[in-house]
Amino acid sequence: MSLFASLKVALIALRANALRSFLAMLGVIIGVASVIVMISIATGASQAIEERIQSLGTNVLIVFPGSTRSGGRRGGAGTALALSERNADAIRRGVPGVSGVAAMLNGSASVVAGAKNWTTNIQGVNQDYVSVRNWPLLAGRNFTPADEQSAAKVTILGQTLAKELFGTTDAVGERIRIKNVPFTVIGVLTEKGQSGFGRDQDDIALMPLSTARRRVVGGDETVPDNVEMIMVQFQGAEDMEYGQEDLERLLRQTRRVQPGEADDFRIIDMAEFIRTRSEMQAILSVLLGATAAISLVVGGIGIMNIMLVSVTERTREIGLRMAVGARRRDILVQFLIEAVTLCVTGGLIGLTIGAAGALALSVWGQFPVAISPSLAVIALLSAGFVGVFFGYYPARNASRLNPIDALRYE
Repeated sequence: MSLFASLKVALIALRANALRSFLAMLGVIIGVASVIVMISIATGASQAIEERIQSLGTNVLIVFPGSTRSGGRRGGAGTALALSERNADAIRRGVPGVSGVAAMLNGSASVVAGAKNWTTNIQGVNQDYVSVRNWPLLAGRNFTPADEQSAAKVTILGQTLAKELFGTTDAVGERIRIKNVPFTVIGVLTEKGQSGFGRDQDDIALMPLSTARRRVVGGDETVPDNVEMIMVQFQGAEDMEYGQEDLERLLRQTRRVQPGEADDFRIIDMAEFIRTRSEMQAILSVLLGATAAISLVVGGIGIMNIMLVSVTERTREIGLRMAVGARRRDILVQFLIEAVTLCVTGGLIGLTIGAAGALALSVWGQFPVAISPSLAVIALLSAGFVGVFFGYYPARNASRLNPIDALRYE
């Protein structure tokens, strides 16, 4: 019997007991659907996290002030002497492989444009900021050294702030007031999206560091050119690997940390976040794979049970086929095809339900999801393997029936 003919007979047999066939497929349907939903959400979340990490800039080390120690007491993070623009300049000159150094000073203020006002995040930055953050301008220009030296009253707006103040009108060249100080908009950033903490990164106004310190955010009495953090971008991952030691050594020298004393600064490696995410993703993938295996095994056991019942019910049919010339191999292939058809059909239904469920969660639950074609192929191949594995024993029993005994079966 040809493969096409065997498939046709299998479909007729399954259609004759449609409800029982559906119940047999139910385990596979639930298993495949649940795996599609879980892996789609896990993959989507992983991609979203990676994008947000990448949005902070690639090959980047972030320097923060450390903590102080007085007697036996230790202050919290950021209580040490503030970082300074002098630290940033020293890093730019003294650490090999550095491609950009972005010093930052943060605050918040009310921004007014005509009759509209909006409270937003204010960041004092230098001209390296947009390149280090991998955040190009949509329109206008970047800050210049002259803007920094003169504490120019110029600003670059994020997409959210630009839309709130000016709608669809081009914001470049417009005048706004920040803390009652007049500013000219010289640029608008491209859209960045939410940060890893859920903050809208596009709700921001950038200005030169000196401008922010003198006119909006305020300075530090101890460190006149204070900054809150410094982002150091390296030309490549290899430069960053060796550059971190140089960076630590230089900061200890410029901040006059004595030998044997603890660092009064912290360095965060963004690559460490990516490595941690990859490790978590690997663990999650193993757990999801185990869940998928258990679900499909449960479904396969149901398929085997139904196929054994089917062999018993069709014993006389099997005997009659053998009597008219069917070989044992034909019987084996026939029942294997029925088992595989059950599993693959269940896999297709589960795939459809799982994809629909993942998309529904994406739309209504705001979950990041990612459905890949390779995942669908793997799900169907796994379902087919389950059909072969769990269908072989019933098919083998059917092929080994004695034709005479099978014809006499009541």
